[in-house]
Amino acid sequence: MRKLKLIWDFHGPEANNIAKHHEIHLKEYIQFENLNISITGVETITDMHSIAFLVVDELDMKPIRDRLKPHRGQVYST
Repeated sequence: MRKLKLIWDFHGPEANNIAKHHEIHLKEYIQFENLNISITGVETITDMHSIAFLVVDELDMKPIRDRLKPHRGQVYST
């Protein structure tokens, strides 16, 4: 089954700190909704651009996307 990476972009000098904080909220959502999601993270793209993300099964993506409103998504590969 294909996995999708839902991504939230943050820009500016505090982008990395904001992305880290956003990941906390993603983990809280996963726990609150009792979802079977184990992959979340933060990546620094540049010193002014970071992302927070979570990885979902393609079949489960639509309700999570509609509820959390990520900025974009892509096919996840390890």
